[in-house]
Amino acid sequence: MPYRVGFCSLGCKVSQYESEALAERFAAAGFTVSDFDAVCDVYVINTCTVTVESDRKSRQMIRRAIRVNPDAAVIVTGCSSQLHPDEISSIRGVSYVSGNDRKMNLPEVALELLSRPKTAAVNAVRDLAGVPFEPAAITKAPRTRAFVKIEDGCNCRCAYCAIPLARGPVRSKAPSDVLEEVRALVSSGTREIVLTGIETAAYGVDLDGYRLVDLICDVADKTGVERIRLSSLAPEMMTPGVVRRLAGIGKLAPHFHLSLQSGSDAVLAGMRRPYRTDRVRGSIAALREAIPGVTFTTDVIVGFPGETEDCFRETVDFCREARFLRLHVFPFSPRPGTPAATFPDQIDGETKRRRVRELVKVGRDVAKDLLSDLIAAETPLSVLFETRDGEYMTGHSENYIEVRVKTDRDLAGQILPVLPVSLSPEGVTGIIKSNI
Repeated sequence: MPYRVGFCSLGCKVSQYESEALAERFAAAGFTVSDFDAVCDVYVINTCTVTVESDRKSRQMIRRAIRVNPDAAVIVTGCSSQLHPDEISSIRGVSYVSGNDRKMNLPEVALELLSRPKTAAVNAVRDLAGVPFEPAAITKAPRTRAFVKIEDGCNCRCAYCAIPLARGPVRSKAPSDVLEEVRALVSSGTREIVLTGIETAAYGVDLDGYRLVDLICDVADKTGVERIRLSSLAPEMMTPGVVRRLAGIGKLAPHFHLSLQSGSDAVLAGMRRPYRTDRVRGSIAALREAIPGVTFTTDVIVGFPGETEDCFRETVDFCREARFLRLHVFPFSPRPGTPAATFPDQIDGETKRRRVRELVKVGRDVAKDLLSDLIAAETPLSVLFETRDGEYMTGHSENYIEVRVKTDRDLAGQILPVLPVSLSPEGVTGIIKSNI
């Protein structure tokens, strides 16, 4: 009877992609992939360390696996284990700890662990300096949209962020490997590809003159994919030349997630971000002029050390002005080993929570206004339908608006024109317009 393996993937889309690729590797090695809460022979926990809560959740999932089957081989990998290998290795019941390299070797590791009595954890974490991009690929996606990891690592040194410590320097996937993976996904039914990485905009800095825009053009021209979407991008990437090229890629979805972090120049300087608000404002304006119907989403950290009420007001005003479709708001979380963890003028928890609540409300109000304007303009949307939710089929438009349509038809995998007619809890409700 085949061994059973359960996966728990925490954190970003890159981590989720890696777990999907790893699940395919385990299946190819003869394992049966099961639910994480089932009794399995092997558990793989792909951890996250972006916040204190992420580390706590990672440890919680490790202990959950051990409780379900104390005799299982429990393998811990990912960002939290890269930064805290000794702490994770000391958890009784953990079998093997690896970081953010050699993940695709874990099926062989699991077979080795299962071949002998369970012992104390093996700590296999190593420094990521000089480590190349690890080949990994998926051949099928659970939905009609698939994430494809094209880059790992980050060369930025923002004062608050532990991810460069956990992921190492920028390493880019070979363009030929990206194209091969996208072609395989398209042949299995995938219609939309999301190119993702830890610092996606940095793709190609380690290649010879080949950058992210070149890759997007090649994916559009050489793979047969119908729609290309990008994950989080650094605002400073949007130079006039880049904007012109992006506007000319017909398959590129008109939606960009720009990593803002703050709408205050003083806070951005303290964060050691490589841009100021004028640069972000200019990037948004240039993209709106070049690409009709483009939308933007963003991340914002509130309560960074030294963020005064005036600084916070600047962020609120900027977010209103920018008209983001969605705001992802996080309270500042001090990460050990980062400069900001020891900065003076730390903000108390209640102030951070209050600012989160206020900015989340601002984001919802702005999104409601933006979507109401869209409905009033009777602007049709091209929607890739994905899942059923009760009486409705749901999907996302080209500009990343969540759209639902009341129907008894199974529309999963179809791209159809929809006229938005009313607001819904997460986006808009519409009707299919076959004549658009």
